[in-house]
Amino acid sequence: MKYQKLGRSGLDVSRLCLGCLTYAPPSRSGYAWSLDEEQSRPFIRQALELGINFFDTSNAYGKGASEEILGRALKDFARRDEVVITSKVCMPMRPGPNGSGLSRKAILHEADQSLKRLGTDYIDLYEIHRWDYHTPLEETLEALHDLVKMGKVRYLGASSMYAWQLCKALYVADRNGWTRFIAMQNHLNLLYREEEREMLGLCAAEGVAVTPWSPLARGKLTRPWAAGTDRSGNDAYARTLYDATQEADRQVVEAVNRIATARGVPPAQIALAWLLQKEAVAAPVIGATRLEHLRDGAAAVELALEPEEIRQLEAPYAPHAVVGFS
Repeated sequence: MKYQKLGRSGLDVSRLCLGCLTYAPPSRSGYAWSLDEEQSRPFIRQALELGINFFDTSNAYGKGASEEILGRALKDFARRDEVVITSKVCMPMRPGPNGSGLSRKAILHEADQSLKRLGTDYIDLYEIHRWDYHTPLEETLEALHDLVKMGKVRYLGASSMYAWQLCKALYVADRNGWTRFIAMQNHLNLLYREEEREMLGLCAAEGVAVTPWSPLARGKLTRPWAAGTDRSGNDAYARTLYDATQEADRQVVEAVNRIATARGVPPAQIALAWLLQKEAVAAPVIGATRLEHLRDGAAAVELALEPEEIRQLEAPYAPHAVVGFS
């Protein structure tokens, strides 16, 4: 495994991050394909054995179940100072007032609840899960800064938003002497490259690391176009992300599979290697429901694509509508 600094910080992270959305009982996650605790623990152990030290979860994943499972596993399998834990805040956690969003009340309450579920006294990287249009940005950023000053959070990050919003957040933090975001977890893969237009350049210029979610396009980049899985047949969110661009996407998937065949490697390795060669990208957030998913990810870190292969992968792309912000 390779490691690098996360953005303009001194924090060392593996070039892959294990996303833990999958690790929550279906009864709490709402996803038929998610895994319960007994099924999840081997994946966290395998990630550690492969050298992955970077783990991503959220208070919203399984309404806290993912944090609980990850926290107990890491306590059993690793020393706390060896791992980097990301969690997030913003999504609804309960009905009624103050059950979601980025108010000071919500942030301080949800951070404490995440710490309890994770079984730790600090979160390495705390991210806003989306933009809150109903709370003053200054309120959100000061509350996050206070968490850092309290020692409950080490670093701050953000997730999918417009580039102007990230730019404004960095400016407001700098103007007030508050802790700025060092990471952006956004929607980026070979089937969705709209982040290349503004966000990647901004992140590179400002020293903000990119940690893309859905780097394999909900599995579409891991298999031939016509193939499916149990998850793909029941993933309503994937349909909102990709159904409108199927013809262009099919050509990209075919290029991935063609290069993978020529290389003698699984398509997932090609798709991840393409992401990893991008300047701003630090660590794609990969999901895993089979152990070979983790091994493929680790192998992709060592795979260098040729310029002509990159050209073939990128050539079929067609502009997409902006999606993934909700």
